[in-house]
Amino acid sequence: MKKIYNFSAGPAMLPIPVMKKAKKYFRNWKNTGSSVIEISHRSDYFVNFLEKMKKNLRLILNIPKDYKILFCQGGARGQFSAIPMNLLKKNKTADYICSGYWSQCAAEEAKKYCVPNIINIRNDSDKKKKIIPLNEWFSNEKISYVHYCPNETIEGIAIEEEPEINNYNDLIGDFSSTILSKKIEIQKYSVIYASAQKNIGPAGITLIIIKKSLLKKKKNNIPSILDYNIISHNKSMFNTPTTFSLYIAGLVFQWIINIGGIKNIEKKNLIKSKLLYNIIDKTGFYINNVEINNRSKLNIPFQIINPKLTEIFLQESFSQGLLYLKGHSLIGGLRASIYNAMPIQGVKKLVKFMKYFENKYG
Repeated sequence: MKKIYNFSAGPAMLPIPVMKKAKKYFRNWKNTGSSVIEISHRSDYFVNFLEKMKKNLRLILNIPKDYKILFCQGGARGQFSAIPMNLLKKNKTADYICSGYWSQCAAEEAKKYCVPNIINIRNDSDKKKKIIPLNEWFSNEKISYVHYCPNETIEGIAIEEEPEINNYNDLIGDFSSTILSKKIEIQKYSVIYASAQKNIGPAGITLIIIKKSLLKKKKNNIPSILDYNIISHNKSMFNTPTTFSLYIAGLVFQWIINIGGIKNIEKKNLIKSKLLYNIIDKTGFYINNVEINNRSKLNIPFQIINPKLTEIFLQESFSQGLLYLKGHSLIGGLRASIYNAMPIQGVKKLVKFMKYFENKYG
């Protein structure tokens, strides 16, 4: 059987050691005679596991003690509503930094709760998509928070610098596609949220890292399932959580620790992205239309100069075990998502295929 590499943007590839361990103990977890998906979420077995995974995450990301770790459901889209419902202050609005599709979606959802100040930082006037520098961003003084997304998975656009909080009440980051891929200065943020299906584990859970001080501000008009105070008070178990997704996430956190933590992960991610961008930039056969300084290291969209070859590329790459390279329907073309679990060997195999394909059809 040939080696398979999954380049899907999400649900994404999982680390092989994690899947092997999950398989080994799937039917009999901790000698209980039951699968982890059958164990009560309120049992000592599962509660202890959840506390251990929180400690591991706090260690990996160096999360300060004055932040709470929550797990909820509904994905990042659920947080597009939860953020304004929990954090909007009376008679105030919010800044939404728009760099691509997902940040725009967050801003559109916020319109149900306020009149957001939408700040478009994209510049596509020349042939390359790029981001306006941070020092040119501006902020409305009458705001509750500023929201941004450091990595747009569809367009392959990244904001590598972290905004300074001096001018903002609260800084909110949608880290769905970049969480655990590099170091984050947690203390710069009031809330970080991330859906699971990129670098955390299977879809079904959403990670929230929130300043404890924000949990003191109770509101009575928020649906309970989206209320951070209720989720926190019930230790992320206000309703039955997706226990298997949490279990796999816990195994992923341990895997990250075992392979050297964030520092090693970030180093490998840089190697992988350089390999792929190098082959794209070397040739006139493939193109990437994002300014070099704003290129994502995790989601790399590219096109073939002759678009008629795109479908052939997808068919032949799939036959070689290079899966799910089709670009998002909004922009077409091709896209390789190379999250933490993608090994360097997988990217090398893709690069080798791209060279072969260019020689064959170029």
